[in-house]
Amino acid sequence: MPLLDRVQKDMVQAMRDHDEARLSALRMMKAALKKQEVDSMKPLDETSEIRVLNTLMKQRRESADMFRKGGRADLAGKEEAEMRLIETYLPAAASEEDVEAAIAAALSETGVNSLKQMGAVMKAAQAKLAGKRVDGKALSDKVRARLS
Repeated sequence: MPLLDRVQKDMVQAMRDHDEARLSALRMMKAALKKQEVDSMKPLDETSEIRVLNTLMKQRRESADMFRKGGRADLAGKEEAEMRLIETYLPAAASEEDVEAAIAAALSETGVNSLKQMGAVMKAAQAKLAGKRVDGKALSDKVRARLS
């Protein structure tokens, strides 16, 4: 079942359950997916859907951090609840072992040993982790630590 259809079905269920918070988050997800579909002028494939949801996750994470710094724990909690909902639609996260193995394979494959060529290692590591959810910033930090 395409992700857009699944979100629509869950929206209907949230309406029936009178779950306003869930309904709001699902509407936001559907709007982001539809916008990407309209912008690309073709139906979304799975990688595009995941990219959109990862963007939404990053936005929610940054917003929650800003709200916490501003002393608005109530709004930070709302953002974190939306993050948990979005996570249910994403594939499983890559384990630490998977990430470390992908970085090691990327380093040996590319032969890179300087921080200046970190982009090549990142690209190779992300290719190895395709189909799994990976936080780009955490991956970048680990690659940077291995190269320094």
